[in-house]
Amino acid sequence: MSQDLQYIRLEDAKRLAIDLLRAAGLSEGHAEAIAKSVVSAQRDECYSHGLWRLLGCVATVRKGKVDPKAVPTIDASAPGIVKVDAKFGYSLLAFREGLPELIAKASHLGIAAMAINHCYHFSALWPEVEEIAEAGLVGLAMTPSHSWVAPAGGKKPVFGTNPIAFGWPRVGPHPFVFDFATSAAARGEIELHRRAGKPIPLGWAIDSDGKDTADAAKAMEGAMLTFGGHKGSALSAMIELMAGPLIADMTSAESMAFDDGAGVAPCHGELILALDPKVFLGGAMEEHMRRAEDMFDAITGQGARLPSQRRYDARARNESLGVPVQTTLLDELRALLASLA
Repeated sequence: MSQDLQYIRLEDAKRLAIDLLRAAGLSEGHAEAIAKSVVSAQRDECYSHGLWRLLGCVATVRKGKVDPKAVPTIDASAPGIVKVDAKFGYSLLAFREGLPELIAKASHLGIAAMAINHCYHFSALWPEVEEIAEAGLVGLAMTPSHSWVAPAGGKKPVFGTNPIAFGWPRVGPHPFVFDFATSAAARGEIELHRRAGKPIPLGWAIDSDGKDTADAAKAMEGAMLTFGGHKGSALSAMIELMAGPLIADMTSAESMAFDDGAGVAPCHGELILALDPKVFLGGAMEEHMRRAEDMFDAITGQGARLPSQRRYDARARNESLGVPVQTTLLDELRALLASLA
């Protein structure tokens, strides 16, 4: 991303996002949930899931795919499962509405799952597992996307970028969190390179002829690659199954077919698991959570970095500086808001 940045207040970034989404026709609930996600990512300098995603949100609404005023419904009748039907709205409001039930069930049973169905999804998963971990639970989230990614040894897309995220509660300011695509890079990273006219690293994607490419535009026309070859490919297949057929929702290939050339955010499902250490460990919880801290100390004690530490450092730094936004993107968002208004 270009270093031509402006810093704006967190409140101003949220206001811009909410105003833009409301002007595009989204309900207040959807606008607030989406704004919270993209502004948090922008603040933490995770630009591929930050404010530029608002452009795609508006485009998806304009093309008539997403229901901008969808009201999620919740079925919590099963002992350890929460089912949230997003009604073809964005996933973030569905997650927000179902989270209290997920936390309550996990706290009672020790483990619970939330299945979000019929949702349009574009956001990072780390805010979700971070929120679960901040509630004292272990969180795991996964979702398919559109079939942009070729399996190991193949040349044609089958999988989505298929991210998986994990959160572990800790005593202190931040939980242990990781969130990564099972593709070699997030789709948004390639798009940001394309917008900036920058080459992508070899190994991220192949062109339409199946050849390695450093051209972001050709990568978007060809297929992305999984990380770690056959290992990433197997993980990606697992996510397709667990967040697709297991919860009665679409695979990435089915989501792409459902899109029917509109080129908007993927529509599919999401699976979130929550586990409560208090129920698993009882009176021995403090002892065993301390053993986890010993492992973290062994990592950081030799100069290695824990996942999300760069993000947490950026968050702390930008608490005083404000939210960093690329000047050209800020101009684009403001112009779009003016046109909608």
